[in-house]
Amino acid sequence: MPEQFPRTMVGGVSMPRMIIGTNWFLGWSHTSLAKDRFIKSYQTAKNVADILTVFFEHGIDAIMGLPNPLLREAIDIAQDRTGRKAILILTPHFSYLPNPPAELDPQRVFEECKAQGATFCFPHQCITDAILDRMHRTIRGMDRYSKMIRDLGMIPGLSTHLPETVVIGDESGADVEAYIQIYNAAGFMMSLEADWVMRIIQEAKKPIMTIKPLAAGRLLPVVGLAFVWNTIREIDMVTVGTTTPDEARELIQLSFDFLNRRIPEYELQHTRSKNSLKKQP
Repeated sequence: MPEQFPRTMVGGVSMPRMIIGTNWFLGWSHTSLAKDRFIKSYQTAKNVADILTVFFEHGIDAIMGLPNPLLREAIDIAQDRTGRKAILILTPHFSYLPNPPAELDPQRVFEECKAQGATFCFPHQCITDAILDRMHRTIRGMDRYSKMIRDLGMIPGLSTHLPETVVIGDESGADVEAYIQIYNAAGFMMSLEADWVMRIIQEAKKPIMTIKPLAAGRLLPVVGLAFVWNTIREIDMVTVGTTTPDEARELIQLSFDFLNRRIPEYELQHTRSKNSLKKQP
């Protein structure tokens, strides 16, 4: 059996400390429209299932995002192959305004998440960062949303790009079990310097699921992973996105190395410009 990834607990649920991100399955590259189109043209249910299988075999069985039919089919294939059931962390969006359209009514959206098999239901960043009230230091309506989520048998949390969400959520006693927080060495899509976010993560009362550790491909895997794994707590997690099974294997092995305080020993890329670095006989 392949080496199993370390786990932590979130809201009473055992979770792998590495979480499978879905942007590189669904076409959200944070690079260009052309790259988005490439991802969507490349990824099939089989291709995604092959990636998920690599993660599942290492005990990395948590998936974050909002599955479309292709991803749902891929999850089913990977579950059948490995006998391991996926833990879904769904991040829905809905209307926080009075009298919402039926398709964006929070109760209906949460019910759809439950129907998809969600264990965790975290309002997406586009919702969380809109209802965050920094003036009155509260997260408007979150207790009502959390009750809806819990009444459906799911576990509530918050997905955010704003570090204030973690601070105010803890301070106000928001009914959540974890936070999704963007965190990377490049500061990509972060509103504060990385050292500030590092401190906020260290002092958070709840586990943090960090996202975009490689800054959407702007950081080398060895650089991005070294930073996050060495600056978060044992209760925190790292969410990674990959396009191929080989990328999944590489990120898993690098992560094992950093968690075990080893300098990675892996095959480097070879190009003609590096010929002068080869040892001569």
